[in-house]
Amino acid sequence: MAKSSADDDELRRACAAAMDGTKQDIVLSIRVAKSRGIWGKSGKLGRGHMAKPRVLAISKKVEGQRTLAFLRVLKYSSGGVLEPAKLYKLKHLSKVEVVTNDPSGCTFLLGFDTLRSQSVAPPQWTMRNVDDRNRLLICILNVCKDVSGRLPKVVGIDVVEMALWVKENTPVTSKQKSILQDGPVTTAVAERDMKVTVERELVSQAEEEDMEALLGTYVLGIGEAEAFSERLKRELQALEAANVHSILENEPLINEVLQGLESATNCVEDMDEWLGVFNLKLRHMREDIESIEIRNNKLEMQSVNNKSLIEELEKLLESLRIPSEYAACLTGGSFDEARMIQNIEACEWLANALKSLEVPQLDRSYSNMRSVREKRADLEKLRNNFVKRASEFLRNYFSSLVDFMTSDKSYFSQRGQLKRPDHADLRYKCRTYARLLQHLKNLDKNCLGPLRKAYCSSLNLLLRREAREFANELRASTKASRNPTVWLDGSTGSNQSANSADTSIVSEAYAKMLTIFIPLLVDESSFFAHFMCFEVPDGNKIAPTDDDNDDDLGIMDIDENDKAGKKSADLQALNESLHDLLDGIQEDFYAVVDWAYKIDPLRCISMHGITERYISGQKADAAGFVRILLDDLENRISTQFSRFVDEACHQIERNDRNVRQVGVLSYIPRFATLATRMEHYIQGQSRNLVDQAYTKFVNIMFVTLDKIAQGDPKNADILLLENYAAFQNSLFDLANVVPSLAKAYRQASKSYEEACARFISAIVYYQFERLFQFARKIEDLMYTITPEEIPFQLGLSKMDLRKVVKSSLSGVDKSIITMYKRLQKNLTSDEMLPSLWDKCKREFLEKYENFAQLIAKIYPNEPIPAVAQMREITASI
Repeated sequence: MAKSSADDDELRRACAAAMDGTKQDIVLSIRVAKSRGIWGKSGKLGRGHMAKPRVLAISKKVEGQRTLAFLRVLKYSSGGVLEPAKLYKLKHLSKVEVVTNDPSGCTFLLGFDTLRSQSVAPPQWTMRNVDDRNRLLICILNVCKDVSGRLPKVVGIDVVEMALWVKENTPVTSKQKSILQDGPVTTAVAERDMKVTVERELVSQAEEEDMEALLGTYVLGIGEAEAFSERLKRELQALEAANVHSILENEPLINEVLQGLESATNCVEDMDEWLGVFNLKLRHMREDIESIEIRNNKLEMQSVNNKSLIEELEKLLESLRIPSEYAACLTGGSFDEARMIQNIEACEWLANALKSLEVPQLDRSYSNMRSVREKRADLEKLRNNFVKRASEFLRNYFSSLVDFMTSDKSYFSQRGQLKRPDHADLRYKCRTYARLLQHLKNLDKNCLGPLRKAYCSSLNLLLRREAREFANELRASTKASRNPTVWLDGSTGSNQSANSADTSIVSEAYAKMLTIFIPLLVDESSFFAHFMCFEVPDGNKIAPTDDDNDDDLGIMDIDENDKAGKKSADLQALNESLHDLLDGIQEDFYAVVDWAYKIDPLRCISMHGITERYISGQKADAAGFVRILLDDLENRISTQFSRFVDEACHQIERNDRNVRQVGVLSYIPRFATLATRMEHYIQGQSRNLVDQAYTKFVNIMFVTLDKIAQGDPKNADILLLENYAAFQNSLFDLANVVPSLAKAYRQASKSYEEACARFISAIVYYQFERLFQFARKIEDLMYTITPEEIPFQLGLSKMDLRKVVKSSLSGVDKSIITMYKRLQKNLTSDEMLPSLWDKCKREFLEKYENFAQLIAKIYPNEPIPAVAQMREITASI
């Protein structure tokens, strides 16, 4: 017989792993098959009710003084691992039914009283055999008895048969040897316990003795079963007759009991009538009490509401009252500096009073009251009147301040004295009314537009005059001689560019102009932005200057929560106002730039670098117009420098093309002097400006040189190589440190090599024309015929070869000396002669070596002078 799954240790360990963390001890685990069915009917297997493998595990858990018992259903996952599916508490087990339609008797149902829907068919559990079924059911019954003290209802199974099975399948524990291990001993003890428990509960000891005594009264054989049955029937009929007789004898007692019950019923009916009457009276009393309570609650609520209403009306009347001291300040008070504290307090009260009459602060039901509407209209008239008076006063005040400063000449630069503008006193006086402007903005946002325009108009006059007087005196006090503006013209003297004066004082004057006025304009822009209540972003601060401490206005942000949504619109308005404030001052800066350009055009390079340095330092939003001013200055300087570059290019192009040009052109060495001077003027970011000028100069110089060379084809290569060599010699030092000039140097070097190769080739070919022309004919025929056929062609016979060699190479040393003299005659500078003569000899030897190789291949037996001999002859000259 196969081993039962209840004794499978691997199955028990797998169940314990699936129940890990529950702190439950496994009593029994066994494999079953699950299907669906209903009470009293066998489950029919179909597509939706196929039997599924499951494992039933009975477990216990101890919590304090009580023990809990569970029935766990475990299923197999896709990986073959057991995992929990359902959990039942055995204390809710109410019924165990064995399916009678299963002939094997291995299928049963477990009924729990906690099922939510009794219409759902409970699962059927099918065991492998009857022994497994009995073992599982006996374990369930024993656990239920031990834990809950009761047994579920058992249907469809003979308890006597189960008791006999337990007796047969329980081994005697006394015969277990001491050498057995824990596993078998535990099983034997458990089965013994099951035997004792089932026998005690199904058939008690007393019932068993009565049955044995009853069976002992009948001395019948095995074949007298019919007689035994007839005797039992007769005794049963006798017992039934005795029961009927005893019932008839007790009839008077039953009648007395019925009469007592009828009298008790009458008493109960009378009491019910009295209770109904009392209940009606109590209901009426409850209704009266409830009515009285409702009236009392209404009166109490009315009293509380009246009190609250009086308090609200008192608060409303208090908010509608205008204090006399504030009314006097708002209607006709003075705006002198001594009265500003009272004016500020009056503005704060007016703003709070208007805000308190708005819907968010005031209840919506009050906003439509006539008194509230009238008081709001009065406050608005008071606000408009105060804003109008304050705006008119501030416009006149700004104008009077500027007029006072412009009337005093000591505020401006004078002859022989440069005056640094000082606006500390002006800002101090304006700062007195900074809080007033903030409250005016809070009262009426539209009033700041005219005030900003008035301030910008007044201060613009002051700034423009200061800049004009400073620029005029700066130019008058700067004494510098003018440098020539003609650098590359061939008609001027050669020493004109060499004796240029020092004009650094011009750049210093321009830098002083920026140093004085750019921080002043930035400070004025920052002061204006804060003074006129612009909401500029806090993250962009002005670069610290000496006057930063004067720009602290001490203004409190009244509507700090609303600043985020206003910054973009305020920034646009700020830029427009700054344009009105500083517009026109750029003309004085342009005048300084133009003046510096007339003295020394190359000073545009240093002024460009100075301007770039100031542009990179202006990052604040309040300095927007200052950045625009610096950008315009930079463009003006770049335009002036471009004008100088264009004029210099025209000077290069104006070289006289009708006169034959010989030697190095005049603009080649002058460009080197100009580049050296330009490098001394470079500051900061002006490198790009200078590199662009270099590129334009070099292109025009090389194009002009090519055009002049094309006008004299005979001496074109000599002109090109001499000028390109002079360009390289004059710019050698600068090309090592300036990348743009290094590029031009490489371009000149390439053009020099090309012109030199053409010139040397022409010199060599002119002296040995017949010899190398004979070699060229041979090379041309080698593309069409074989080398063996060439000696038989017309003009290429061996006789023709001997004539050419005799005429060209007889007295070859004299021919080489003639070639040297021709080279020396064509050059205007003896400095280039050694290098060119070396190239000329190398060119001749390379051509002669190629000629010798051709002759050896085509005319193998014809003797000609060896290459080594020719090399010795050229080396000796």
